Amino acid sequence: MSVSSELEAQILRYYHVERWRIGTIARQLNVHHGTVQRVLRRAGVPAPERSARASRIDPYLPFIRQTLERYPTLTASRIYAMVRERGYRGSPDHFRHLIALHRPRPAAEAYLRLTTLPAEIGQVDWGHFGHLQIGRARRPLMAFVMVLAWSRQIFLQFFLDARMENFLRGHVAAFSAWNGLPRILLYDNLKSAVLERQGDAIRFHPTLLEFAGHYRFEPRPVAPARGNEKGRVERAIRYARESFFAARTFVNLADLNVQAAGWCNGQAADRLCPAARELRVREAFLQEQQQLLPLPPTAFITDDVVAVKIGKTPYARFDLNDYSVPHLHVQRMVTVRANLERVRILDGAARIADHPRSYDRGAQIEDPAHIQQLVAYKRRAREHRGANRLTQAVPASNELLMRAAARGSALGAITVGLLRLLDRYGATELQAAIEETLKSGAPHPHSVRVVLERRREARHQPPPVDIAFADYVRAKDTAVQPQRLDRYDALTEADYDNDF
Repeated sequence: MSVSSELEAQILRYYHVERWRIGTIARQLNVHHGTVQRVLRRAGVPAPERSARASRIDPYLPFIRQTLERYPTLTASRIYAMVRERGYRGSPDHFRHLIALHRPRPAAEAYLRLTTLPAEIGQVDWGHFGHLQIGRARRPLMAFVMVLAWSRQIFLQFFLDARMENFLRGHVAAFSAWNGLPRILLYDNLKSAVLERQGDAIRFHPTLLEFAGHYRFEPRPVAPARGNEKGRVERAIRYARESFFAARTFVNLADLNVQAAGWCNGQAADRLCPAARELRVREAFLQEQQQLLPLPPTAFITDDVVAVKIGKTPYARFDLNDYSVPHLHVQRMVTVRANLERVRILDGAARIADHPRSYDRGAQIEDPAHIQQLVAYKRRAREHRGANRLTQAVPASNELLMRAAARGSALGAITVGLLRLLDRYGATELQAAIEETLKSGAPHPHSVRVVLERRREARHQPPPVDIAFADYVRAKDTAVQPQRLDRYDALTEADYDNDF
């Protein structure tokens, strides 16, 4: 634990003036005795001499020290197993405590204060700021932070993940806000920047290398465990967390980013510049901005590009949501290109859909035209299947439909009416009735129905009865409530009495 100056003064006074023992000081001040010993040790008080009591580990200390000199990171459990094989019978917990006392400690490393030239170096990193609940989706809130090493100018923008596309969007936004960029950008071992690292051998992400070539800057990774090389962006993240984000309210991500831009150009730019204490950060940045690399004529394209297979339903799945496409593209591969606001769906080079982007989960974003086209197509398909069945069973119906189409009649209604007559009278009767109707010059289902009725009456046949098979199947399973038979006896007795 960290010790305040007041607590340290109390410990020293009780030890030197009041002559309290270490255990007494620890109990009265409610601290660990190790904390008291550490304070006294820093003040130059020699450690109390312990009685030279023999310990079980003493015979094995030379072996343990030699082993730790050769393998300083060897675990205590492994050393315990090695010593136990050599006859040690102590408990593993106490042994682990003793090993901690004898393990060699690395010497504290001193770092040089790094100085940079204006417009020479920028530092980049991600900061995690919790999560946002958007509908049914819980998305991480990530802060992209870039700092100019000389002027300490900060760029801050929030995204809903730390993928490569948002990583590059943060760069482009920072370059646009500064109207330039530094010659070197320092990166930690971010997955967005470094794919693999073996010692000094670095394999950068190919997209980042393409991006760096477009803007003509040098991507440079910092050495592992060297916090001083990228400390400025880490301090900027801590500064943003404490000075900007703490207790801040915002409506949505766009509102948060507007507030972040105002903070970068306001409060964050009003602090003193460490490289030139006589200047504010905004004043130092104006000097540094003149030496930044110019922007290329065109910005780097940072769209998400994903190949998507359309299934049986006309929707493309992208980033947890479904976006509608025309029904003609089902069971095909399409390309989804998305920025932060829009989602465009391409079939080859042709754009087939354009939707606002959703950050919800499981949402269906639809273009009403796509759904209307599918409904119309299904209706025409049903009409086509019905007309095909009709003309196959009753060839004369084809001529009747052609004449009805020439008059501008509704073919769907005519087809449905003729199919009902086909189910009721059969194909032979309907063929004969349509042929007679065509000869009479009045090709209409009502005329066909009249002919069918006349032919039936001429044969002295009863009218056909429609059997609703579906209703019959449902009706046969209907529960019937049994009635008392004496009620029927009472009815017959009443009829018998009325007859007399």
